[in-house]
Amino acid sequence: MARLAFSTNAYTQFDLSDAVRRIADHGYDGVEILADEPHAYLPEFDAEARDALKTALDETGLDVSNVNANTTVGYYDDAPPSSFFDPTIITSDDEERAWRVDYTKRAIDLASAVGAPAVCVATGRPLPGNPPEQAREYLLDSLAEITDHAEAAGVSVGIEFEPELLVECTGEVMELVDDVGSDALGVNLDVGHAAVYGDDPAESIRQCAGNITGVHLEDIDGGLRGKHYHRIPGEGDLDFDAMFAALDDIGYDGFATLELYTYPDEPDAAAAAAIDALERYVD
Repeated sequence: MARLAFSTNAYTQFDLSDAVRRIADHGYDGVEILADEPHAYLPEFDAEARDALKTALDETGLDVSNVNANTTVGYYDDAPPSSFFDPTIITSDDEERAWRVDYTKRAIDLASAVGAPAVCVATGRPLPGNPPEQAREYLLDSLAEITDHAEAAGVSVGIEFEPELLVECTGEVMELVDDVGSDALGVNLDVGHAAVYGDDPAESIRQCAGNITGVHLEDIDGGLRGKHYHRIPGEGDLDFDAMFAALDDIGYDGFATLELYTYPDEPDAAAAAAIDALERYVD
């Protein structure tokens, strides 16, 4: 049976330790750590910050469900207020791609230090001048280095697919996992991303069975092919009965993490409403 966690990326108006404590107050079993500003931007996340995080985890008893390294807003002085994946592990700029590979390895080290089973990373978009076939070669090269590091650390790496990225759907992520062939590589399955692309989330779960490093939960208004805006469960049209039944069917007993970064002004209300809506599936 899955366990519920909540991502700190909803708590960007609070420091990381406060976010952890607030999430614990709502009754979650786990917490996902945002490996980016304002929480754990890794080039600036020093030993003192790591110790403060460990103290908050020890005091609350929360496990870390995942280290979320999808974005690196902290790399830029003027990043826009949106999902900002660049620099990515597929960029054609060799120096920036090497920086992002190293960043992902640092995220793996953080996961190991706090006992998290996995790190998630997105592929990013194939930008002009970097066609998909070339970007995929960069991706394979990057993942070879990342998975070597992950295997040594005993941490899994979950590719999080998303519409409009190089890897954007269930079929593509499973093809990538097969092609890389590392036991450390799997899927961080965001059910909303599956739905927005047009995949049935419950079927996506079944297709990824045995390869799921973590699950991201949110609702999507409009269901399949709905708009990509993360909503509190119950405020959209996704079938949580079917999704949790699928998780049970495949024997998934890892974390299902609420990712509600769309509620920065009311994260406590979102966390409370989400666990009220979903706790019946995990009792």
